[in-house]
Amino acid sequence: MPDIQAEVINRGLVASISDMTIWRWLDEDAIKPWTHRSWIFPRDPDFEAKAGRVLDLYARHFDGHELKPDEFVISADEKTSIQARIRCHPTVAANSRHPMLVEHEYDRGGSLAYIAAWDVHRAKLFGHLEATTGIVPFDRLVAEVMSEEPYRSARRVFWVLDNGSSHRGAASVRRLQGAHKNLVAVHLPIHASWLNQVEIYFSILQRRVLTPPDAESLNALAADILGFQAHYETMAEPFQWKFTRADLVKLLQRLADKHARQVAEAA
Repeated sequence: MPDIQAEVINRGLVASISDMTIWRWLDEDAIKPWTHRSWIFPRDPDFEAKAGRVLDLYARHFDGHELKPDEFVISADEKTSIQARIRCHPTVAANSRHPMLVEHEYDRGGSLAYIAAWDVHRAKLFGHLEATTGIVPFDRLVAEVMSEEPYRSARRVFWVLDNGSSHRGAASVRRLQGAHKNLVAVHLPIHASWLNQVEIYFSILQRRVLTPPDAESLNALAADILGFQAHYETMAEPFQWKFTRADLVKLLQRLADKHARQVAEAA
């Protein structure tokens, strides 16, 4: 506030003004330049087509046809670099006098990659913990899912995937569909993980198990994650997904209009 106060006086905008008056003006103004929100503008030229296919699958449709009872939709991804932060002083549980107390300093006990798959309509969860991500760990999870019923004998099993390095592009489609004849790989647009339903489960895991990031050891961290996975399965229900193709069209139109306005203003 003192810097802004000095600047407006130096520019001759006012003869004098208090820093509290400046703060009140800024607080009441609609534009608050000291705040920000990160976002990703859709840049995939086929964003609508790719995203639309996934939204159709969530609504149990594909290529204009309703899915059969023996067709399934799996959403899969990796949660990388989950660190075992071993606090230098044990965490103190919350009580009536203070919240949970977590020591600021910690030792690094290693990290894990959590690779998970979520059956969108059956609320069935699969998950592996690995030392790192990659083609081999991911394919191991796919093989586990596809070897179980009802997926093994299903007509088709659609796998919704983002563009991570272990399942990116046409090569991953050939690899996965070559190993499992009834698997259909469906890729999301670039930068569209928010359309991947397994990310909802990851956010639940983050809030309930990994916050605050505190672990006694790497093995204890692994036990917490897999323990929660087993617990969550006992109460899991399909997510109430409400974002449809029509919502997608409206969103992309709003973004296009906004971009056009920004270009016009810049010109």
